[in-house]
Amino acid sequence: MRSKVILVSLTAILLLAVQAWPGSGSTPAPLSTPELKQAFGSGKKTVVFFINPFGRPCKEQNMILQKLHKDKGGNFNIAYVSTAKPEDQQAFYDYGIRSLPSLVLVDKSGKISRLFPPGIQSYETLTQALDSIK
Repeated sequence: MRSKVILVSLTAILLLAVQAWPGSGSTPAPLSTPELKQAFGSGKKTVVFFINPFGRPCKEQNMILQKLHKDKGGNFNIAYVSTAKPEDQQAFYDYGIRSLPSLVLVDKSGKISRLFPPGIQSYETLTQALDSIK
């Protein structure tokens, strides 16, 4: 019985946390690095890519993003936030990133549109996400 109460409590907390995150284009994306400021100022959608440039999963995610960028004719930006750059560390805190690779989709007006779960996102998932926002 006690484990059921704990499970229900944790589920409720997770649901509240997800609802509390003001996604869907309502929260301005933090401008923690010069690259983010430049990418968001371009008037294009932006995929913020939190990357460890030496990690294999991050390298695989980068290949997917580069192919998508080429196939979409460059109609979105890719902004890299790297573990290898000390000046990028604040962005990890600002976006709440704790696992890599992680992606955040920002719309043309500079508002967070979607937070992807950590891990490699497929070409198809990213295509659908990019096509779904203005």
